[in-house]
Amino acid sequence: MFTARLRSIFSGADLRVCTAFWLFGIPPSPFPISCSPSSDLTTFLGLINNVLYVIILSAALDLVGPSVPKSVVLLADVIPSFLMKLVAPYFIHVVPYPLRVILFAVVSSWGMLLIALTPAYTDGGTITTKMAGVVLASLSSGAGELSFLGLTHYYGAFSLAAWGSGTGGAGLIGAGAYAIATTTIGMSVKASLLASAFLPIVMLFSFFVVLPWGPLLQNRGTKILDEIPGHEEDIYDDAEPENRGLLSESPNVSTSMRTNNNTSWTTGLVRNLRRSRALFIPYILPLFLVYVAEYLINQSVAPTLLFPLHSTPFSHFRSFYPAYATIYQLGVFISRSSLPFVRIHHLYPPSFLQCLNLLVLVLHSLYFFLPSVYVVFAIVLWEGLLGGLVYVNTFAEIGDQVPKEEREFALGATTRARLVY
Repeated sequence: MFTARLRSIFSGADLRVCTAFWLFGIPPSPFPISCSPSSDLTTFLGLINNVLYVIILSAALDLVGPSVPKSVVLLADVIPSFLMKLVAPYFIHVVPYPLRVILFAVVSSWGMLLIALTPAYTDGGTITTKMAGVVLASLSSGAGELSFLGLTHYYGAFSLAAWGSGTGGAGLIGAGAYAIATTTIGMSVKASLLASAFLPIVMLFSFFVVLPWGPLLQNRGTKILDEIPGHEEDIYDDAEPENRGLLSESPNVSTSMRTNNNTSWTTGLVRNLRRSRALFIPYILPLFLVYVAEYLINQSVAPTLLFPLHSTPFSHFRSFYPAYATIYQLGVFISRSSLPFVRIHHLYPPSFLQCLNLLVLVLHSLYFFLPSVYVVFAIVLWEGLLGGLVYVNTFAEIGDQVPKEEREFALGATTRARLVY
């Protein structure tokens, strides 16, 4: 019975598509990895698109030395990705996906080579050059997330489910990998960073070898037909009700979101801004609320959630934070892998529950009323479950509700809700 149920759930899933998008997934890393050798490292591409982001944070101390604030690395790793996600949805569609993937791989590898090959600060190396490499890797990561999420539009619901599972699994699988490379295996920091510069090869392999191109090429032909005068209107007239969705119920919103290839670039930009505004309340805001609460918990509150050692399974206070990070990643992995089994259509209730988690943990940090660290473990696990659940279901709802011809833009534009990290 259970086996038959699983077969029914995964009926129609393409193994190559699921494998490629699992590798494409971007791992969530709201825990700031604390610049210590025991920090998280994500591997492969689910692995690859954001792995360099986490490697860089993990190696922050080695990059700038003890006398420079580690926030310099964090800012260089976050702000370029922030800006890319903010502006790229309005122009990146003119760049074909194959060229994008090649550019992401080249730019991220170039950035890591700059970081790895620049001499250490103790040997006269300049921090500026290393930070330039960090910026390049960050730009590639930001553009990669919105591009690969947009790509799920062409490959159906299972591609999004695989993406979500990959993003969750990467953080969990990668925990401690940097420490293993630099301590257990004995690789030098330079060798570890050089090795990471070749990881984007997995991105190229996943896209050009593993991923079937049929759906992408077929849609490309449809877009050519859309450019024929009058053809686009026929598509809207004949569209199935399920493709019209939530945003197309309002004539004003539907009109504002239609594509007109003959308009000027300025007019197109204004039109895209209107399209983004239509996405804000139903999709961007609940995802943004989840991540604001989540990152405040993980970056600001979690380091203060300490208990007397004799009442915990730990022998050192420094063990609390890595434990919280691992439990959080476990929750994220479970919930981001749940899309084929669990669907939610109302995104605000779990967003508000995440804000409640923040409130409870802030109050405990101030007044210390929770009786045991195990209660905090449960809350942090619940936090990860809620965050992953809202993430995958936000994009699943876009797939269900946004008109098909607008879906690619909507998937990419909604990633700006994650700019809090």
